[in-house]
Amino acid sequence: MVKELVCKNIKEIPGTANKALSFFPDNKLFAVYGPMGVGKTTFIKALCKELGVKDIVNSPSFGLVHNYKLPNNDPVYHFDFYRIKKQEEAFDIGYEDYFFSGHYCFIEWPEKVTELLPNDCVKIFMKEDNGVRFFSIETNN
Repeated sequence: MVKELVCKNIKEIPGTANKALSFFPDNKLFAVYGPMGVGKTTFIKALCKELGVKDIVNSPSFGLVHNYKLPNNDPVYHFDFYRIKKQEEAFDIGYEDYFFSGHYCFIEWPEKVTELLPNDCVKIFMKEDNGVRFFSIETNN
């Protein structure tokens, strides 16, 4: 299944995040693809806010993963694999404990760990043209 969304400006990002979550209510693993500066972290912030996360959400560039809390205290995991050199580094942080936890996981730079992504992972491809952001959202379910 593939869904297409368009954000004409940054103010539309929360609504787009809401739609992305509503399209795939049973999925918890979201891989967000796109070039540097397209707004992956901004979109993940919006996804977290839509879920009710009150923590400050920012890119975990140096630690690879941040842990946020939902209102019910369930964790939300936010990964940034930009800096990893080889996929074995994901093993070092115990990626499988996160990816298969049943909790929300949002991944920036998932192309660095493609072979580790489960089949039911929602893939969100972002691109930008003159301030307009285009989202192609797909899953194998």
